[in-house]
Amino acid sequence: MQPECRVTLSRSAARRLLVAHLGLARPLGRGACGVRAVLERLRCIQLDPLDVIGTNADLVVMARADDVERGDVWRHLFPKHAFEHFAKERCILPASAFPWYRRQGHGAQTHWWRHGEREERVPRATVDAVLAEVRERGPLSARDLTDHGSVEPIDWAGWTGTKKTTSMALEILWTRCDVVVAGRNASGAKLYDIPERSFGGGEAILPVPGGDEDRQDCLSSTDFARWALRERAHAAGLLTRASGAMWSMLSNVRTSSLVDEMIEAGELIDVAIEGTPRRYLAVPEFFKARARYDDRIRILGPLDPLLWDRDLVRHVFDFEYVWEVYKPAHLRRWGWYVCALLHRDRLIGRFDAQTGKMWFEADVDRALKAEAKRITSNIRRLRRRDRAPSRRA
Repeated sequence: MQPECRVTLSRSAARRLLVAHLGLARPLGRGACGVRAVLERLRCIQLDPLDVIGTNADLVVMARADDVERGDVWRHLFPKHAFEHFAKERCILPASAFPWYRRQGHGAQTHWWRHGEREERVPRATVDAVLAEVRERGPLSARDLTDHGSVEPIDWAGWTGTKKTTSMALEILWTRCDVVVAGRNASGAKLYDIPERSFGGGEAILPVPGGDEDRQDCLSSTDFARWALRERAHAAGLLTRASGAMWSMLSNVRTSSLVDEMIEAGELIDVAIEGTPRRYLAVPEFFKARARYDDRIRILGPLDPLLWDRDLVRHVFDFEYVWEVYKPAHLRRWGWYVCALLHRDRLIGRFDAQTGKMWFEADVDRALKAEAKRITSNIRRLRRRDRAPSRRA
């Protein structure tokens, strides 16, 4: 049955639908097929370089697929099946999204990226030279390319960007989708290549699905925004209509007439949840999700989509989650790299991946606590073992 364009959910119903829609009720698959199924289900996997028991991308995949190890997200998705670009901040995206980004990707950037300033600082001839070198010899890391000297870095929010002209040229080409990240080398550095070679000439370099090939160059920013908003609502499960990090590059879309147009057209559903005045957006297929839970405990990465909206987590799961990695130590309540623990449709506790310390909710029984301690202890032991060779190398 097709949902109405406006729906009210109980907290328990919202919780069950979120867990099922976001692929956390039971595994989505195994090994390489499982990793690809996770990306297909979520639409994007947010990136973060910190690696304590695996990066955020590793943890997102390991919570949803069996027989997956740290680093498999790169091995099984790149090249051919995925690329990196901005969605909710910098993310891994499925290859099927690339045609949209190739036409409009230069506009798909967060406010702090400042692509125009990069273009002003790097001579066009240098950008062209870097592209020609990648086309001839790729895939290559920035270090493998010809050194074109230094450039004034772009700073944002206390972070300093690259001072290398070659690297900034790569950032320009990457934003335009003239090159893509085709994987990582042994040291973790990004490898860049041209899309035609990275995707192997597959669907990713074809025109936008459903579009007239003759008008691909004329696709408007509204066409892209409509597609991107639908993707973002799918990725979030329940996308708040209030401002926040969930909107990222789509912040201007949030306050536009497009949202209500898509609701009236049935492309999005306006959702209320009992007990809060906030409104949310969902795609129609969100309501088709059915939770058939397994009994495992899942470790959620700090940027897992289930945790994107901390206010929603607080209201629906009755759980306070704060990622304190950038807080001064004396201001942290829990720890430096704390992950939430999910069992079925309950967030049952917290796990500091750095120290191994755990905190459980008041009504969690002994058996669940013991199982959580066993799982987290094994993961920390395996990660220590995995990192040892790379340190020696």
